[in-house]
Amino acid sequence: MKYADNLPRLAPAVAELAPLITREGGEYILWCRARFPWSRDAVFRFFSDARNLEQIPPPWLQFKVLTEDPIQMQVGALIDYRLKIRGVPLKWRTVITQWQPPKKFEDSQLRGPYRQWIHEHAFIDEGGSTLMQDKIRYKVLGGAPVHWLLVKRDLLRIFRYRSHVLGEMFPKS
Repeated sequence: MKYADNLPRLAPAVAELAPLITREGGEYILWCRARFPWSRDAVFRFFSDARNLEQIPPPWLQFKVLTEDPIQMQVGALIDYRLKIRGVPLKWRTVITQWQPPKKFEDSQLRGPYRQWIHEHAFIDEGGSTLMQDKIRYKVLGGAPVHWLLVKRDLLRIFRYRSHVLGEMFPKS
């Protein structure tokens, strides 16, 4: 049975299931869920606008979208970013590999700091609220030791910060 089958159902008004990382086969999987008191269309619109990505990472990442406007979100759309990881400047390029508004979309790394990065954003309509679930399947250069020493801690810190910011941006009504 996969971890996703065991994720607890969130009760109404629970803002977040803390980010956590599991391992399945040769991949790490980062899970993150949040409930927003907004329509699925509104939540999808926010997260599918690449410009909004600059608002949610921690300042120490110095995250910047480099792709010029307008970014037409669809399968095959390329998005370039600049960021710093542990002070090291990096460029990152992703491609939209799935586009199913307003249910989900997926982006995959073409160039960046990971051997693999596939980020699925799913949006579940719950009537008066929307449950958003992130599932990120990734592999790291250097394998388990590098993941344990550097990557896991950084990713959890980034997604905890993101959860905090999102809680302020989408307050409970």
